[in-house]
Amino acid sequence: MPILLAGSFSAGQATSGMSSLQANGSPQVPAQVKAQLTASVPQGKASGAVMQLGLLQALEMGLHNNLGIILSGYGMESARAARLRSLTDLLPNVKTQTTWTSQQVNLAAFGLNVPGIPQIVGPFHVFDARAFATEEVDLNRLSKYRASSESERAASLSAEDTRELVVLAVGDLYLQAIADGSRVETAQAQLNTATALYNQAADMKRAGTVAAIDVLRAQVEMQAEQQRLLAAQNQFSKSRLVLARAIGLPQAQQFELAEKLPYRPAPPVTLELALARAYGLRRDYRAAQALVASAEHSRRAAERERLPGVEVNANYGDLGTSPTHSHGTYTAQAGVNIPVFQGGKVRADVEAADAELRQRKAEAENLRAQIEFEIRNAMLDIETSAQQVQVAEQAVGLARDALQQSRDRFAAGVATGVEVVQAQQAVATAEENYISSLNDHNVAKLLLARAVGEGETQVRNYLKGSQ
Repeated sequence: MPILLAGSFSAGQATSGMSSLQANGSPQVPAQVKAQLTASVPQGKASGAVMQLGLLQALEMGLHNNLGIILSGYGMESARAARLRSLTDLLPNVKTQTTWTSQQVNLAAFGLNVPGIPQIVGPFHVFDARAFATEEVDLNRLSKYRASSESERAASLSAEDTRELVVLAVGDLYLQAIADGSRVETAQAQLNTATALYNQAADMKRAGTVAAIDVLRAQVEMQAEQQRLLAAQNQFSKSRLVLARAIGLPQAQQFELAEKLPYRPAPPVTLELALARAYGLRRDYRAAQALVASAEHSRRAAERERLPGVEVNANYGDLGTSPTHSHGTYTAQAGVNIPVFQGGKVRADVEAADAELRQRKAEAENLRAQIEFEIRNAMLDIETSAQQVQVAEQAVGLARDALQQSRDRFAAGVATGVEVVQAQQAVATAEENYISSLNDHNVAKLLLARAVGEGETQVRNYLKGSQ
């Protein structure tokens, strides 16, 4: 079984359910991807200066420091070691041995008492310097080597796919931090408006034009906006901490997001073109195909256990009483090993290999269908979220106009503070809807880049969209 990715995470696991949805139907990067790829190995120390962190810089740091990338490299090394072990079974084993023996023998100890022959023989010396070579020609071993080579290729592709997933995870965290930063700005603006309304109500009460209840309503709304601002600031700080954790930035390092990523339409792409590109680019799909090929070779190796093998042994060296009094000698031997009865082992191995082959084929077919699902799902999310952005943008303008009219009516004494508070809450709701829909649109484009297999190379083009 090849090791695709060290640890408990694999690209195939993260791919399953890639285009998951929130409860409200918004596009969302799967929680499993976030959980597995928000760990990193921090590099460097925090500096006193505030760092300006752009999207591409965050992605580059994530691809270098993220723990998923590091572990996938170890998994690839393990697969390479397994291939080298299989290669060892195909190559000849060669060794050298040099011996020098000095011996004196007591023949009487062996019961040899022959008159005329000395009972003590020797000392005599034997020198032997020799090279030994052993080679076994076995088609079973050849198939095992080919299977391990395909497993290594699958591990390499899986490591490349992990890079795509890191881009997806880091990009989503960056977008989430942008959205949370926008919520802080919105909450601050709402607090400023609520404070102005409170001051206006207080002035009007002193002038005797409004009741005290209107001042209390304005004060309650102002305090509610203060609470909302504090919560938004806390969430924004946490979002930046999670982003820093995923890209290996020291937790104490202060940084600001250098990009805002306003609304841009997604780059035009047809379903047919996206599918064609995805089937050729998706590393997890190519890794699944490599695992199918590996399983086919493993099954062939099991079938070839029935075949005979040829074994060759040879040695050559100098044999004599000393290095200067020796002569070249050699031995060459060849034999054929023919399996006769192995107690059903071959049949069991074939059935096990055949089951694994069917499993790998099913996984590859499922992944192919999953890719189409992800692309279709991302395209639907892009289309819907784009419409939601436009509607939300109009709603923000209308809500702000309504708030201004309510303030004017309140100042003229023809409306109560209730109308102003409701109008202000409508503005807050409209702005939150705009922030959420814009974030959904960007996440949907990020998911489409992943679904096509172009996350690492084209993520910025997808997010920037068509101008």
